[in-house]
Amino acid sequence: MTGRPRVLHLTTSDISLVTLLGPQLRAFADAGYDVVTAAAPGPWTDRLHTWGIEFHPLQFSTRSFTPRRDVRALAELYGLFRTLRPDIVHTHNPKTGVYGRIAARAARVPVVVNTVHGLYALPADPWAKRAVVYGMERVAASCSDAELVQNPEDLDVLRRLRIPATRLRLLGNGIDLDRFDPSRVPAARVAALRDELGAEPGDVVCGVVGRLVWEKGYREIFDAAAILADRAPNVVFVVVGPFEDVKADAITPADLAPVARGTRTRFLGVRDDMEHVYAAMDVFALASHREGFPRAAMEAAAMGLPVVASDVRGCRQVVEDGRTGRLFPVRDARALADAIATLAADEGARRRMGAAGREKAHREFDQQRVVDVTLETYKRLLDGRHATVPAA
Repeated sequence: MTGRPRVLHLTTSDISLVTLLGPQLRAFADAGYDVVTAAAPGPWTDRLHTWGIEFHPLQFSTRSFTPRRDVRALAELYGLFRTLRPDIVHTHNPKTGVYGRIAARAARVPVVVNTVHGLYALPADPWAKRAVVYGMERVAASCSDAELVQNPEDLDVLRRLRIPATRLRLLGNGIDLDRFDPSRVPAARVAALRDELGAEPGDVVCGVVGRLVWEKGYREIFDAAAILADRAPNVVFVVVGPFEDVKADAITPADLAPVARGTRTRFLGVRDDMEHVYAAMDVFALASHREGFPRAAMEAAAMGLPVVASDVRGCRQVVEDGRTGRLFPVRDARALADAIATLAADEGARRRMGAAGREKAHREFDQQRVVDVTLETYKRLLDGRHATVPAA
């Protein structure tokens, strides 16, 4: 023990700790907290170690729906919390958010905080799915001291579920605006990347960033690419994201092969230079069927790209239709293709929307606000437990 209050951040997999929470974890450590993390181990844990953040691998944590493993994961977490004795457990992701809150309360952790990155059910989903998801959320929320909600639409749902108002706080979502700044990417780097992508003068690069699962709308993306192969052959699609083998709707390399052969689509895998990759794009597309508050779309907006996104929760908070990009009906590949083609043919509209999106990002998507709200929540709850709080 260091004498500093210990906060344990829990996610399903290590990639979330790095890509979603990395800047926040470092900010909490800088603020005087002893930051500890736990998740299923993977290739991203080395990054945590280089930041000096302690990591505990979980044997039974998984993204897939496996009730037997989930029960064992709950028991595993209970033992971890009893061993580490954190002052705060902060849970993330739908699954770990549920059994993590329950295990933390059972282990008598003094403060339990959960971030709602996006409820796994939407008001338009079938009743049976909503009943299960909302029922589990009510049980888990009864074990927390604070619910930090990224999306205002989810906040309304939680109020209707009668989660106490004193427990709810609108968090929003944020990114590193210093990193995602187009003025910081050299023109020579942009030119080299466009050459790497096979983009010729006059081509319009449409970027897509996200895990390779069908729920992210890739079927619509690939169909739109096929439509535009004839209608707008100057449009090049660039897909960035990892495979998710354990997910039921995982996309496989075999699924990508015909897309690469039949359209101008490039697959880059995982990149750690995304600020440079965005700078090489002209348009950004997100066709997800479900989102909480999409980080990639915020990053693209901050980089001055017009964003074409499905009209779902989360995307609606990033895109102002007709001003910073275009919203299209979810699962409608032709409408997606139409929006991309229209922007591809109008450089002036791309510039206007991109500039408006960057202004919106600076107004609403600064990660410092997320850090500040979270630290205020920690302080308030620790003060209520009469625990030592780091000096501001």
